Amino acid sequence: MTGTTVARSARVGSRSVPVAVLALVLVATMVVALAIGSVHLPLSTVLDVVVRRLGLADLPVEPVDDRIVWQLRMPRVLGAAAVGAGLAIVGVVLQSITRNDLADPYLLGISGGATVGAVSVLVLGFGGGLAATTALTGGAFAGALASLAVVLVVAAGRTGALTPSRTVLAGVAVGQVCAAYTSFVVIFSGEHDAARRVLSWTLGSVAGVRWGSAVFLVVVAIVAVIALWCVSSTLDAFAFGEVAASSLGVGVAAFRWIVLTGTALVVAALVSFSGAIGFVGLVVPHVARILLGPRHTILLPASALGGAILLVWADTVARSLVPGQELPVGVVTAAVGAPLFAYLLWRGART
Repeated sequence: MTGTTVARSARVGSRSVPVAVLALVLVATMVVALAIGSVHLPLSTVLDVVVRRLGLADLPVEPVDDRIVWQLRMPRVLGAAAVGAGLAIVGVVLQSITRNDLADPYLLGISGGATVGAVSVLVLGFGGGLAATTALTGGAFAGALASLAVVLVVAAGRTGALTPSRTVLAGVAVGQVCAAYTSFVVIFSGEHDAARRVLSWTLGSVAGVRWGSAVFLVVVAIVAVIALWCVSSTLDAFAFGEVAASSLGVGVAAFRWIVLTGTALVVAALVSFSGAIGFVGLVVPHVARILLGPRHTILLPASALGGAILLVWADTVARSLVPGQELPVGVVTAAVGAPLFAYLLWRGART
C-alpha cells in the first residue's frame, strides 16, 4: 500500500467519524424523546419496551407503557426523524445545484401547492377519523405535485432549459399565487375556525403520524439519501459552476431536470404528512458545510442525521413545553433556525 493510499484512507476515516458520532447522537435523542411527554417515563422503561418489541428479550412491560412508547411515541419520533432528514438533504442538493445559499426544500412552490390542497380539504370539510386524515394527506400531495408541474413548465418555457434563475422565479410566482388562493378561501369560507386550522397545518406537525405513515416516511428518507449519495461526485462538480461540470462530462441539463424533479417529489411526500416545516432544510446544510466541508459524500449523510436530530428535538419540545397544549413544530424550528441563520450570516460577513 502506497503512502498516498494510506493518507487517502486516513482522510476518509477521519471524515466518517462525525457521521458515526451524529448517528449515535440521533439514537440517543430518539430514546430520550420516547421518554419525554405529558407522561414522563424512565429511560429504563423505554429501553425495556423497545427491546421487547424488537424481540431481543422477553422483558416484563406494563401494557400502558407499551402503548405510550411503541404505539404513540415511536411512530411520531420516527416520522420526525425521517422528515428532518429528508428536508435537510433536499436543502443540501438545491443549494448546490442552484448555487443559491437561500435555496430550501420549498424552492419550487411545493409548500404553497401542498397548502392549497390541504386548505381545500379543510375548508370543504370532512368528518373526523381516518377518512379526514387520508383526504388531507392526499389533498396536500396532489397540490404539491400540481404546483411542481406548473413551476417546471413555466421555468422550462419554450426552450426546455431548466435554468436555476428561472426555476427560482417560477417557484416564487407559483408560491405567491398559492398564498393568494389560500387567503381567499380562508377569508370567504364563512368558517370561524378555518384560519386556525389552516395556520396549524401550515406551521407543521407530526402529531398525526402513525405506524403506516411512519414506515412510509422512513422509506422515502432512506431512498432519497441513498439515491443522492450515489450522485455525490456529480453534485461536487456543480460547486465550480455549470461550465466546469460540463467539462467533467456531466449532462447538466438532464441532471438538473432529474434532481429537481426527484427532490420535489420527496418534499411533496414529506410535506403531505407533516405540513410545511421551515428552517430545517435551510440552516442544517449551512452548519454541516461549515463543520465538515463541501464534499457531498460526507455532507449528505451528516445533514440527514443533523436534520433528523433537530426535528426530533423540536417535536419533543413542541409537545412538552406547554402542559396540556401542543405547539406547532414549525414554531420551534423557526425559534431555533432564525437566530442561528442570522448568526451564520453575521459570521460570514466577518470572513
